[in-house]
Amino acid sequence: MTLKRKLSLGLGFLFVIIFVLAIVCSYNVGKLSQDAENILKDNYNSLVFSKNMAVALEETRTAVTSVTFNPTEDQKTSDYYTKLFEAGRTEFENNLKSENANITEIHESEYAATLNQGYVLYADLCDRILKREGGRSLYFNEYQPAFEKLVRAINSINDLNMQAVERKSRMAKDDSVRFIRFMALVAVLCLLLAFGYFWYFPFYVSNTIAYLAERMKTLLEKSGIALDIKTNDEAFIILQGINLLENNLDMKGHGE
Repeated sequence: MTLKRKLSLGLGFLFVIIFVLAIVCSYNVGKLSQDAENILKDNYNSLVFSKNMAVALEETRTAVTSVTFNPTEDQKTSDYYTKLFEAGRTEFENNLKSENANITEIHESEYAATLNQGYVLYADLCDRILKREGGRSLYFNEYQPAFEKLVRAINSINDLNMQAVERKSRMAKDDSVRFIRFMALVAVLCLLLAFGYFWYFPFYVSNTIAYLAERMKTLLEKSGIALDIKTNDEAFIILQGINLLENNLDMKGHGE
């Protein structure tokens, strides 16, 4: 194998090390980024939906409570609370629909089913109260328990996703620690391989040139040619030795 080929292979080996490091880093960084994205994409969205449902539910309660305890209010005030209820109901239903399409955790579907069933009953009771088909008895005996059931279901979904966020955050942190340790190990290994290359090839090349320089000196001495060079540059010694040999051969050729 020629020296040029050996040097080419050595440089190619270093390139492979750098390429492997880049690929491993990119993969692990991408994985960590994906873990964080999953937390935001799934559980964070459910937290937003549950918060919006809680706010919307409170708006509907305000409207229903006003109608129940202020039955003699004027038409303008009644229309205001009716619109408030409808806005709250629309907001609640939109977020409930989004939550139903974003089930990601164990038992979350059960809580969502409870929420869906409870909301059907709750909406029916609200309609009856707003139409003034029931008074305070209906409010306390049926509406209030239905409202509290919805609140508990929303809180259950919220708590479940909060726990999932904390769990996945710990997992992402553990993954980052493992990634750092793995990359440190890979980096040390690559540094050792690179150090081996930088130690072997210069040593190999310098030893080869030094050996050739010594052989050149020996050859010149055997040929009776004086080599008066005060330098440690092996390549220069070889070059000068070749020049002296050529000159000696030329002189012999002219002598003949």
